[in-house]
Amino acid sequence: MAISFDNALGIHEKAVGLRIQRAEILANNIANSDTPNYKARDIDFKSILQGVQQDGQQPLPMARTREGHNSGLINPEFAAELMYRTPSQPSVDGNTVDVQEEMARYTKNAVDYQASFQFLNKKFKGLSNAIRGE
Repeated sequence: MAISFDNALGIHEKAVGLRIQRAEILANNIANSDTPNYKARDIDFKSILQGVQQDGQQPLPMARTREGHNSGLINPEFAAELMYRTPSQPSVDGNTVDVQEEMARYTKNAVDYQASFQFLNKKFKGLSNAIRGE
């Protein structure tokens, strides 16, 4: 009998991947905190994870019309899911990044990533124990 990793690991594998994507997006926001007219972006983790859970597949990939398009830190497959953040205080230069808020979101995402990773690790340990007959 073959082991289906999709069934065995559940949603945890996809959650870890989404947490990695979100960390890239938040780090990109922090890195561009002094860039004029830069608009902070984020993903709606819950809606993406629910879509992946229901459909069993990643969000629709974007079409690339030129090789140079979508060559940033952010995976182009998630670009459609990115949302612009509404700033709590307007900036004179048009930048919507609030560094303290972004750092707090990044830290929370890192803690959530660690939790998802630990769940995934426990799943693997359980599978390993089952294979060994323990």
